[in-house]
Amino acid sequence: MILRTFGFSEFGFLVSALLWTVVLTIIALSGGGIVGFVIALARTSTHKWLRIAAAPYIQIIQGIPVLMILFLSYYGLSLAGLQLPPLVAAGASMTIYASGYLAEIWRGCIQSVPKPQWEASESLAMTRVQQYRYVILPQALRISLPSTVGFAVQVVKNTSITSIIGFVELARAGQLINNATFQPFRVFLAVAALYFVVCYPLSQLSRWLERRLHARSHR
Repeated sequence: MILRTFGFSEFGFLVSALLWTVVLTIIALSGGGIVGFVIALARTSTHKWLRIAAAPYIQIIQGIPVLMILFLSYYGLSLAGLQLPPLVAAGASMTIYASGYLAEIWRGCIQSVPKPQWEASESLAMTRVQQYRYVILPQALRISLPSTVGFAVQVVKNTSITSIIGFVELARAGQLINNATFQPFRVFLAVAALYFVVCYPLSQLSRWLERRLHARSHR
């Protein structure tokens, strides 16, 4: 048995896998953002039935591990005759996962807009849509930026779970290279370093936004 050494070609494979990690993160945040935004609006709706209908979705998604969502998407649907490609199953699972958390983050941000802002927009005879578009959502967006960016870090790290179904992202690439080289310290140190390169700037951006917005709110 000939063992390979961990060199530039193996590191290049990790970098290419990191790109797929980033792609999966973008899919999760984009799809989850759309679904989460709709759920957040439903949770803050003036219609009670919409609020009641949206609440269980968030509770269910936050109450089960993302791994279970992944298993249901990939293995569960295959038993029903629908075999999804790993990328589609991973993207759908991470989208569902992200939507449950983003919905709750954004609901809290919408409801944190000071009450006088709601009352002022109502006094101008704005419709509910106009209230959200011109007054509430611009303020809620600014409030939500630190927590949304912080959540993106969690999404990046949780993409490693998709290696279970054979999707070759960064963690899975590390496993494959380790199986070929039997140099786990070098391989997984490189994997950890690549995760750090992506996650650390996002964490710092989240902290910077939090400090900046906090300073503005006290002016």
